[in-house]
This record gives sequence, C-alpha cells and structure tokens, in this order.
Amino acid sequence: MVRALFPGTFDPIHYGHIDIASRASRLFDEVVMAVYDKPLKSLMFSPEERIALVQEAFRDNPKIKVTGYSGLTVDFARQIDAQVITRGLRVFSDFEFEFRMGLANQRLASDIETVAFITAEQHTFLSSSTVKEIASLMDDVSSMVPPHVEKTLKIKVSMGDGHSPPNALRD
Repeated sequence: MVRALFPGTFDPIHYGHIDIASRASRLFDEVVMAVYDKPLKSLMFSPEERIALVQEAFRDNPKIKVTGYSGLTVDFARQIDAQVITRGLRVFSDFEFEFRMGLANQRLASDIETVAFITAEQHTFLSSSTVKEIASLMDDVSSMVPPHVEKTLKIKVSMGDGHSPPNALRD
C-alpha cells in the first residue's frame, strides 16, 4: 500500500486543495490530509476547526483520511508510514518554494519521495489568504470553497473572530 501525506495549514481548505487531494487519491492507496497545528503565520481557524472543515470536505472519499500534526513533516510522514509527500503547484513562485522544501525533506528523509501536482487552471489564483481576504470584505467566496467552508467563514467574519488578512487584493 502506498500512503501519501498532503500536509498544510488549510486555513481554510479551498477547491485548489480539494482538487490536489482528490487527484492524489486516484494515484495512491491512501492520502492523509495532515493539518499542521503551529505554522509561523497568523491563522483564522484553530487546529480543531481546520481539521473539521477538511474532514467535511472529504467525508465521501474513503481513500482520504484527515488528522492534525506537529513538528517536522518528514517525522510525521515516518510516523504514519507515508512513502510520499504530496504538494500542489499553482505558479512559478510555488515551484521555487516547493523545490527548496523538497530538497530539504530529501536531505532529512531520503526514503520519502515528494510528488507535486500542477493545479487545475481554474485554481491558479486560489490561496487561503485570498479566500480570507475576500471573505473578510464580506464578498462572495462560493466559487472558491465548499458551502460548509463558506458558511463557517461568514460566521467567523461576522463575529469578528477572524484576523485581518493581508491587503494583497487591495494594494
């Protein structure tokens, strides 16, 4: 059995993530969506909220499992016996970042391969930061995230629980 690990913060999960994980599940026996708990960036959702949103997105795909994790990704991959780390590429800058990360992971764990999927064309602009920015401005994100994520974003923003995302779309 080949198990693939798809790590990320998924804050929140969007259709780009879902596309990559779904495509990976066609190639690998199991895909573990691993929600990283303590990234070095500001988050809108708690680890528990992010895990719940990801679980709901894949409730109908038995090949995709969801869990949280801490620490080095390669250590977690070994812990769950994953042979592959799956990543998504949207734009050229993603390639540079993922290439460096893949080389670092290879140095730390040469027995674990990195496989990158090129995003579907309709998702090239999509990032969690973009989704949060648009949602914080009370605009429609229904084409970017599943309905349960959209609903949760609206609640979070209306309650004032969301952080103020970067001004990437206003600058």
